Amino acid sequence: MKAIVYTQYGPPDVLRFEEVPKPAPQDNEILIQLRAASVNPLDFHNMRGHVRMMSGLRSPKETILGCDIAGQVEAVGKDVTQFQPGDEVFGVTGFGGRGFAEYVCAKQDKLALKPSNISFEEAAAVPIAGLTALQGLRDKGRIQPGQKVAIDGASGGVGTFAVQIAKAFGAEVAAVCSSSKLETARSIGADHLIDYTQEDFTRSGRVYDLILGANAHHPVFDYRRVLSPDGIFVGAGGPAKFQDILQSVLVAPFLSLFWRQKMRVFIAKINKKDLDVLKDLLASGKVVSVIDRSYPLSAAAEAMRYLEEGHARGKIILIA
Repeated sequence: MKAIVYTQYGPPDVLRFEEVPKPAPQDNEILIQLRAASVNPLDFHNMRGHVRMMSGLRSPKETILGCDIAGQVEAVGKDVTQFQPGDEVFGVTGFGGRGFAEYVCAKQDKLALKPSNISFEEAAAVPIAGLTALQGLRDKGRIQPGQKVAIDGASGGVGTFAVQIAKAFGAEVAAVCSSSKLETARSIGADHLIDYTQEDFTRSGRVYDLILGANAHHPVFDYRRVLSPDGIFVGAGGPAKFQDILQSVLVAPFLSLFWRQKMRVFIAKINKKDLDVLKDLLASGKVVSVIDRSYPLSAAAEAMRYLEEGHARGKIILIA
């Protein structure tokens, strides 16, 4: 089979479309014929070697990139009880990779059945971004109907899902994005549109019960200014500046011990229960995938270059 392989860290030029052995499922795994995969910032960080403590200090431990997948089950391990050959599924291979390949293996607890009303491409767009939005709003943000919620970075992968999931929970949603992407936010149901090129929403005087930083470009102290007295900020995306990263990861949780307002950061947990929640939202039409561009699997390097530019509306997809 063919796969996107990298044996050293670096720019997208390190990626190769090469022949590799076809995997065999372990007892608790499912072998999937890939139909589509999506590109995530995690893939970029793995490729560049930004997370070497997990991916390998000198070179990648896992040489096949990619996490988000959708495809058709070809075979199952002897301990698999929830899926069978022929099922159409979507989910995550794991944070390490292995997803950008014509055949992939994944554990059954990291997969869900694909709704029949969406394509493989639309399904592949969902897992990590959708789980991040769902868990950030529901678990960390404790979203409630009628709350005023701001999504900072509303036009990206996490942001487009967050706007829709917040609306599904009955919130009033303000979408913060650039002027060229306001129509995208409008089309997925945002109640208020804020063009960050024209207005700094953290200095607007408007107050929110919950802010999800899908692209957390402000220091946490800026977000605090526009939180209600019992408001919650949830950081679900990477800050642009190193000092803001330190604030988000170290300072904000500590200060939350003394503030009524809460400042939280987290990494999504991949689990079947929440993938099934997303599956139901997709099946009902309350949530749709926003796809910017699609590339053939062989053009993964080009897709990664586009991801690095930071201008995508929604998700970038690879088609097998």
